[in-house]
Amino acid sequence: MPQALPFQIRKECPPGACECRRDELLEQWDSTPDAIDIRILRLTREQEKALIEKIENIASFEELGRIERRMLEQLGIRLTITPSANGVRTVMGLQIRLAEQPGLCRKTRENVPAAVRRCFNKHPDIVYALLNARDLLGAE
Repeated sequence: MPQALPFQIRKECPPGACECRRDELLEQWDSTPDAIDIRILRLTREQEKALIEKIENIASFEELGRIERRMLEQLGIRLTITPSANGVRTVMGLQIRLAEQPGLCRKTRENVPAAVRRCFNKHPDIVYALLNARDLLGAE
């Protein structure tokens, strides 16, 4: 008999629309709950909308760092933002990605980086701070 989850989880995506392997993750958790990280399933569609809005309204580099840490701590989502090796002239010169992980919906993998780009377009000073933090000459 499946165990009850300690929190509400994201509804499953329509068949064929996503490759999140949500059901596979839940089956693994059911057999070994202490060994499987299902924090990502806490991100319901409603909570994702709130997260996207919060990301779009980030106003500083420090706030971006706080959101990144909270996403990792609370959901296990790792956001990476790396400048292109060819330099950054626009926001499109940044690679913004979420690390692959079971349970992470395809839409979330698309929506979060898009929200970060919208934030950067509104606040280019965050991009400058990001580049300065990574050292403009390329040394990290």
